[in-house]
Amino acid sequence: EFYEKAHKIEEKALPPNHPDLAISYNNIGGVYDDMSDYSKALEFYEKAHQIFEKALPSNHPSLAISYNNIGQVYNNMGDLSKALEFYEKAHKIFEKALPPNHPDLAISYNNIGMAYSGKGDYSKALEFYEKSHKILEKALPSNHPNLASSYHNIGGVYNNMDDYSKALEFYEKSLKIREKALPSNHPDFATSYNNIGLVYNNISDYSKALEFYEKSHQIYEKALPSNHPLLATSYNNIGGVYNDMGDYSKALEFYEKSHKILEKALPSNHPNLASSYHNIGGVYKNMDDYSKALEFYEKALKIREKALPSNHPDLANSYNNIGVVYFDKGDYSKALSFLESALVIFQKSLPPSHSNIIAVKNSIDNVKKKM
Repeated sequence: EFYEKAHKIEEKALPPNHPDLAISYNNIGGVYDDMSDYSKALEFYEKAHQIFEKALPSNHPSLAISYNNIGQVYNNMGDLSKALEFYEKAHKIFEKALPPNHPDLAISYNNIGMAYSGKGDYSKALEFYEKSHKILEKALPSNHPNLASSYHNIGGVYNNMDDYSKALEFYEKSLKIREKALPSNHPDFATSYNNIGLVYNNISDYSKALEFYEKSHQIYEKALPSNHPLLATSYNNIGGVYNDMGDYSKALEFYEKSHKILEKALPSNHPNLASSYHNIGGVYKNMDDYSKALEFYEKALKIREKALPSNHPDLANSYNNIGVVYFDKGDYSKALSFLESALVIFQKSLPPSHSNIIAVKNSIDNVKKKM
């Protein structure tokens, strides 16, 4: 509301290519991005960018920030290749325009790391997150919230790589800073609790996982609008614990709450929507309802085949789980085909000792024994 009031005045008072007008478009775009209205965010960020391109030299830091903002929207929309393209454009400018220890350069490394993490390239993600962290450690006081976010991102990569002790170490470093620096109802607190819960879930400590997920959820409920994607993530994670505990009706209840929010908040080909279908399919599989499981797994696969690179671990997860359902149904040739597709991707994208690789190899052995 206030950004639009400011913008009306600036439109009348300034020439149409004035940088202050671009800043105004940028601010409005930022709010739409935070509200998950990504098409509107993109519209305003691109208006800002057109002005910056005309008004500023090609190596100006404001132009880099503009590329960064557009990249952020593509990242939030799940278009990771586009996100990486804009993040790298931003980074080239920052490298030329800024000293090597400048915090904006750290943000740039962080964003590139985030895109690689989303694409499932965890070694690349870690490389860029650590570059970012080194700058932040030198540039910021030890209790700065941005340092907490940096620890948090590194923890996320270790979690994806199945190194849960390392993940917990970095998540707890992040939480310690946030406890000192932020008010107790800040959404970043919820993110910390959520991800610590995720690690406990991964090591099968379900009571601890539920404890942290519920702490997270209470903060999100107070801090966010009822249709916010982070609230969907929270419902999803609680559903995941109930699924792992074998309480399938509770799992389905929370997964469906999550899915309703995601359907409204995200474009129809967003990877998070695929994960939601995938999780619901998993519950039906556990309930031995194989036709329902296959229906939801295939919905997930359709999105992932369009939205993700061909070597992404999530695509392998889809192939794996469809293969397991065909095995349970006794269709061993179909099962083998899907499981072998999963193994090829996992071997390209994950370390050889990763639990997913071991599990798929065991499944393939079991299928071959039945054939």
